[in-house]
Amino acid sequence: MLQQHHTRSGQLVLYLALLAMVVACMVALSLCDRPRGFVSEAQSAHSGGDTLDIAIEYSPVTYYTYDDTLGGYSYDLLRMIADSVGRPMKFHPIVTLQRALEGLDEGQYDVLVAQYPMTAHNRERYAFTQPIYLDQQVLVQRRGRQAIASQLDLAGDTVWVVKGSPMRERIASLGREIGDTIHVRVEEQYGPEQLMMMVAAGEIRYAVVNRAIATAMARRLPDIDCHVAISLSQFQSWVVAKSNTALCDSLNRWHQAVTRDTARVNQLQRRYFGATLPQLAR
Repeated sequence: MLQQHHTRSGQLVLYLALLAMVVACMVALSLCDRPRGFVSEAQSAHSGGDTLDIAIEYSPVTYYTYDDTLGGYSYDLLRMIADSVGRPMKFHPIVTLQRALEGLDEGQYDVLVAQYPMTAHNRERYAFTQPIYLDQQVLVQRRGRQAIASQLDLAGDTVWVVKGSPMRERIASLGREIGDTIHVRVEEQYGPEQLMMMVAAGEIRYAVVNRAIATAMARRLPDIDCHVAISLSQFQSWVVAKSNTALCDSLNRWHQAVTRDTARVNQLQRRYFGATLPQLAR
């Protein structure tokens, strides 16, 4: 029993250390200079000129660091676009989705790249590019005998989501479908990656994040289970202001052009998703 207690304590320390490292990395990213055209920096005003200011979510799929190099599926696609069309870009790592949406509304950012699905409700407020990939919302929980196997088992329980996430609406809808309340708690400061670490550390029991992030994080957190689906498959796109249809059209053209290099795109997909993705209608 004592040995088990020490093991759990050791795991908790490890997970908390991982969480601290992620936060430290995000702070460092905001201070570091990057190669020309791909600068990560925080600012309160738009860069101006031809530069595209891109708010990009810090996650294992979208934007992260590995071996002192920036990476991420959407990040690498945008780099390919910048190289192809000669359009300078500045990347602004974000943790809080709500603050990024406010920055998009205020004109601080031109594009938002985050886990923000293209639902009918969201399209009333923002313009979305053509789908970049398909994703799905899943339940994150610890493995073990207490792990649930069905959405029905969430009745009367509590799940966590990040602030500003449309997943809150989906969980409310799911509660109505199963005929019972599912309580939702909102994480004000951190993103989906940190929520998963909080589940792994035992700080919270359930979180809802997108499958792409959950699958990538689960490789580093073997005690995590993310097999219970919360939603159907949803399109993941890049987001722009509702009024900026010209930029949305340009992003669609640029994305179509760079993805014609199927060999390169398939290589990116295998790197970040572990397999090539289904072709989406253009």
